[in-house]
Amino acid sequence: MEARTKDLWVFVETKEDGTAKNVGIELLSPGRELADKQGGKLVALVVGCGVEKAAKEAACHGADLVLTVDAPEFREYSTDAYAAALTELLKKYAPTSLLIGATPNGRDLGPRVSCRLNTGLTADCTNLDVDAETGCVCWTRPAFGGNLMAVILCPDNRPQMGTVRPGVFKKPPVSEKEAEIIQEDFRFPAEKIRTRVLENLREAAGELVNLEEAEIIVAGGRGVGSAEGFKLLQELCDVLGGTLGASRAAVDAGWVTHSHQVGQTGKTVGPKLYIACGISGAIQHLAGMTGSDRVVAINKDADAPIFGVADYGIVGDLFDVVPALIAELKKQA
Repeated sequence: MEARTKDLWVFVETKEDGTAKNVGIELLSPGRELADKQGGKLVALVVGCGVEKAAKEAACHGADLVLTVDAPEFREYSTDAYAAALTELLKKYAPTSLLIGATPNGRDLGPRVSCRLNTGLTADCTNLDVDAETGCVCWTRPAFGGNLMAVILCPDNRPQMGTVRPGVFKKPPVSEKEAEIIQEDFRFPAEKIRTRVLENLREAAGELVNLEEAEIIVAGGRGVGSAEGFKLLQELCDVLGGTLGASRAAVDAGWVTHSHQVGQTGKTVGPKLYIACGISGAIQHLAGMTGSDRVVAINKDADAPIFGVADYGIVGDLFDVVPALIAELKKQA
């Protein structure tokens, strides 16, 4: 497909209550920078049923224009309906680039749409920029198990597409100038949707661990030593009202499940407070948590790399420090 505009689009995924998922609003932040560098508008695309709230969120967080597709057949995500809607609108408006959150739905939707438009898609990006010479988007993503960072360009086909990890970027501030909202008249025959959601089961650990939207995370690494040690960190989480995270080493050891993992091969997070306990600070882990507003590191090794990114560092045994911290917090409660 050939681009007819220099506009950059952001797909804003919606929740069951019609509000926007965080990642869609987060992507308006890099979207603004990329759109300005490419000389086009920043357009938010909101698809769902009863999406007025999500559309208004996108409108007041920096989008120049918000396009909505609002119909009953989009109440629950389906590959058939959503891929058809995005493909139709992308052909109609022909933007130069599209950002999609790397959620389970986004990772399903992106490849379907890119294939229908005969263009490329870079998955699971952690950084975005524009190449000064070609004007193409520079999509940066982990490669070889997170040991290298690959920068990928799509010079020939349009739109340029990529999925971006939740939590990599901060939400843009509320803008005084709200965008225009246009509702697109697109319907998809319900009988052509080949899958149906019969029941939602929230028993999997991943459903209970929402690291991307957590404001406080207490994470443990190899220094925690055992699954029993993570019970102490969970107690600190409970006192702070936080969420339990972990490094890859702790997950590989079987002390916690992969749904708790922070890092290039786990989840990218940006909480207000990140407490790293017994985490040395391997580059793969740092890439997943350096977007945190405040980082507190607790480690016996004064030379651990984690102290290089920490706002506050405590050199000591976490099994001495954490119980003392819990006791003091309980006094303040």
